[in-house]
Parts: sequence; structure tokens; C-alpha cells
Amino acid sequence: MFIELEPVFNNIGLSLDFDYQLDLSDCEVAGVHPFGTPVRVKGCVRNKTGIVEISAGAVFTLSAPCDRCATEIKRTFTVPVEHTLVTHLNNDDNDELILIDNFRFDLDPLVSEDIFLSLPAKFLCREDCKGICPRCGKNLNEGPCSCEKPVDPRLAVLKQLLDK
Repeated sequence: MFIELEPVFNNIGLSLDFDYQLDLSDCEVAGVHPFGTPVRVKGCVRNKTGIVEISAGAVFTLSAPCDRCATEIKRTFTVPVEHTLVTHLNNDDNDELILIDNFRFDLDPLVSEDIFLSLPAKFLCREDCKGICPRCGKNLNEGPCSCEKPVDPRLAVLKQLLDK
């Protein structure tokens, strides 16, 4: 979504509201397409005493398999989108400010970046997920499996002593 920022930069106290949906269904994360529904982005661009800020929230439902047990999970996230916009920089090393070349600003890449940076490193159905048995494939969250646990070959001699 493009926002025309010239009126905001030129008028202290002016704000522009926006409310739209961002389609990220073609984006792949960790081998899956977790965005089955569009991301709702709602917020405003405001000029407070000559400082132009974007303040918004992106709400979406993430649908992906658990990284440990492969159970399908769905979670709703709300990601804050808070940035300060400027028309020129005094210091090129400042990465906290967003430089606007012209007064027409595309909000989609900024919102997408904030969403992807906020995603968890692992998608887990719960924090204490036990995963699946590597031998039989049973989901260990549903109970223990009947597989005999393998003996470390380095400790096989000790096991023989215990069997006697």
C-alpha cells in the first residue's frame, strides 16, 4: 500500500489513518507457507512536532506444523510496526530512521520485514513438546511408545553386567 506523505510532512499535527490487508500467502518460511489468510494492517502516520512516525499493528494467523512433532498449529500474532520517517539523514549509519526519497511511501516491505523478524525461530505446538519417537514415529506428547531404547555401544559391556 502506498501512502502519500507530503501533506503529513508539511503539516504539524496531521495524521493519516490506514487499514488494509497484506497478502503474504506466497511467502515461504522454513519450507512451509504459513500465511493462509491475509495480514490485517491498521494504524496511522502522524506528524508530531515535525517528527513523522508510523504507528501500526499487523495481525495475522500463522499456520504451520510443529517442528518437533509435526502437529498442525495455528496461532494469532500481533506485531507492532513503529518507525520514524525522515526526508534526509545527518548520519548515514543511523538504522533507526527510515529515509524517504519521495513523498510516496510503500508500506508493504516495511510491514513484511517487521513480521518476518518477529516470527519465532522454531514453530512449536507447546514449549515442552516431546516430539516423535525416532524409531516408530509415535507422537510422544500422547504418551510413551513401546520401543526399546537403544543402548549406547560404548556402554554395552556395562549393560551385560546389569543383565546378570
